[in-house]
Amino acid sequence: MAATPADGNIKTEQPHLVSLVLQSKKALQQGEQLCTRARTVSSESAQTSIDLMALDAKLKWVTDAVVEQLKLAAAVAKSIEEKRARLEKQTDEWDTMRNSRVDALDSILESLGSQVVPPSFHVASSDSSLFGSQPGTDDEVDQPNGEPKPPQDDPFPGQSPTETLRNVLRNGLPKHHRRSSDRSKWKTLRDFVDERAIEGVLDTIENDRVALDKIMSRTSRYPEDLTKTITDIRTNVATEFTMPSIVAVVTSQEDASANMATLLTNLAHHYDQIVDVLHESEAGTVFDPSEIEDMNRDTDELPRVISDLEQNMSSIQTSHEQLLTSKQQALQLLKTQKDTLDDLEVLGDVMQDMLTHQETVESQSMEHIADMHVSLGAIEDLHVRFTSYEYSYSKLLLELGRRKQYKEAAEKVVEGMLSQLEAMVEEERQRRESFNAEYGDHLPSDVCLSIQNLPTRWEVVPWNHEPIETLPEVDADLLKEANARIQSAEANLTNISSSQSL
Repeated sequence: MAATPADGNIKTEQPHLVSLVLQSKKALQQGEQLCTRARTVSSESAQTSIDLMALDAKLKWVTDAVVEQLKLAAAVAKSIEEKRARLEKQTDEWDTMRNSRVDALDSILESLGSQVVPPSFHVASSDSSLFGSQPGTDDEVDQPNGEPKPPQDDPFPGQSPTETLRNVLRNGLPKHHRRSSDRSKWKTLRDFVDERAIEGVLDTIENDRVALDKIMSRTSRYPEDLTKTITDIRTNVATEFTMPSIVAVVTSQEDASANMATLLTNLAHHYDQIVDVLHESEAGTVFDPSEIEDMNRDTDELPRVISDLEQNMSSIQTSHEQLLTSKQQALQLLKTQKDTLDDLEVLGDVMQDMLTHQETVESQSMEHIADMHVSLGAIEDLHVRFTSYEYSYSKLLLELGRRKQYKEAAEKVVEGMLSQLEAMVEEERQRRESFNAEYGDHLPSDVCLSIQNLPTRWEVVPWNHEPIETLPEVDADLLKEANARIQSAEANLTNISSSQSL
């Protein structure tokens, strides 16, 4: 800088220096404003960071509480679902048992329907059947007094065994009646079963099953409704909150503040230099053109410095806005979580009512299922009765077959007995005729009149009810004496015959 002043140069440089001072002052004022604002924003950011950390801690606590409440609600929903599943399993087991027993009953009924019953087996009154069968057909009840016809297989209806045997001895064995071979008109074992009673049992069981469905339907939507409500609440719950890095934000703001402080110091230093140069110029100091050029160049750098300050301020403002946004988000989430807690509290009361209602339904259902199992016993009893019925009927057929064999064997015995009896009667007739021819004329006519009677087969039938001629009683001593006399007479006749021959 030149020491010798020149009046012309001083007048020329002062307006230019004043302009530089004004520019520098303006830049310094802008820098101070930016730094002041940055300092304020940084302080607000620090407080926001503290609030944000407190909100994050509270949000985590509330979120954990919401999650635990949701887990409890899910456990209650699962408990209700498991209780209903147990009831449904018992119901399914009952259905399976019912289907099995109904199928067994249908099977035995079909089996009964395939077994024909001869018309001679029918009875007139349903009271005589164990199963409430209908009265017999008109063919079976045609007597004037309404009584059933006698069995067609009985050749001597209404007779005692004694009378039957007497008729056999008198008239011989009867020929068997022919039986109808058209079995399409025959009844079956199922015709003797009370179908209406069976339908009544099945209808009662079905009504009980429908009643059970009505009881269980009271809580059928509980698990679904609870699950949907829990899902909706869980969807609205933000269980994750992205907390910004407070350390990174504070560090970036401190770095930006330090840069701004440096830049502001430079602006202040530049301003002081320009003011000093203006004072020196007013004092008459003349500066070299190179010095003036340097001052102009430094002054031209002021917009760039201001731009750097603004960028740093923008960085601080951006990080501050990030903290504010996170704080606002945390506040909103906290409000949502509190509302969710309120909803969960209401849901807790609802679930308590659901549990109480479910226990009531479960108790009623268990009692009803127990009664339904008792009702299944009626089907089982019917199946046992009809199975015994079918078995006994088969035994009846076998018994009748055995009796038929007995009857045929008895007939053969009777036939043999009749033939033997006829031969004995014929032999007796010859002997009586020979006796009467040889000795009858030597006996008085009024002694033992029955001696002239010919033999009949009725003389050997003790149960004959018709009056017959009986033989006179002969004591044993008389028979003995007669035998001795005959032997003596025959001996005399032998001696006489021998003497005559000599």
